[in-house]
Amino acid sequence: MSAFVLKIIAIISMTFDHMSYLIFGEFSFMNYIGRIAFPIFAYQITEGYIHTHNLKKYFFRLFIFSLISQIPFMLFSSLLSDEISLNIFFTLLLGLGAITIYDALNKIECKNKITHISYNLIGLAGVCLFAFLANIARCDYGYFGVLIIFLFYLFRNKKLLMNATFIAMVFIYYGQRLLFSTAYIPYLLIIIFTIFPLLFINLYNHKKGKDTKYFLYIFYPLHLLIIYGLSFLQ
Repeated sequence: MSAFVLKIIAIISMTFDHMSYLIFGEFSFMNYIGRIAFPIFAYQITEGYIHTHNLKKYFFRLFIFSLISQIPFMLFSSLLSDEISLNIFFTLLLGLGAITIYDALNKIECKNKITHISYNLIGLAGVCLFAFLANIARCDYGYFGVLIIFLFYLFRNKKLLMNATFIAMVFIYYGQRLLFSTAYIPYLLIIIFTIFPLLFINLYNHKKGKDTKYFLYIFYPLHLLIIYGLSFLQ
């Protein structure tokens, strides 16, 4: 399964998620399908970091489309509530920042093991800082989004650990809500559908496939604007 196929699965899933609010006006079965999208996008950020030829351009591209997407995201979000939050590109941007900081500190040549461990701990503190920023800035998926990106990167060569830590994070993130809610079945389904994209990620063959460099960047704000426009026809 190529990167192209992964992105198409994520885009279709995301569209189902957002269209649900237009069609039903509330959470529906389509939103369960929508849980498939983010883990794939998060994984693709780690792949983008590893394979990019120009990290500065990668950061710049994410930042620019974070800004471009914010107004369409706010318009779409206004269909659901009056709360202001930041779109998913900001989450992906902070996740990219987290793995960049961690990786830079981890690669510093050290004369002894204690110094190396110290740099690792500073790097982990940096990751936690980016996760905290995602939460206080009200980015989509908050701290969970940044930590998932980091864990996908950290255990990229250890699939069993990657799968196990991802599943654990999903249970931590949604499990806390499950404890304080009577809606057990909906949250259990959310957990299952959030874990489900691991199947696609583990089938990934590390091949690019068709070039879709700007397709997602353009599709994300565009489809939000279209959904917002269609809401006036109801």
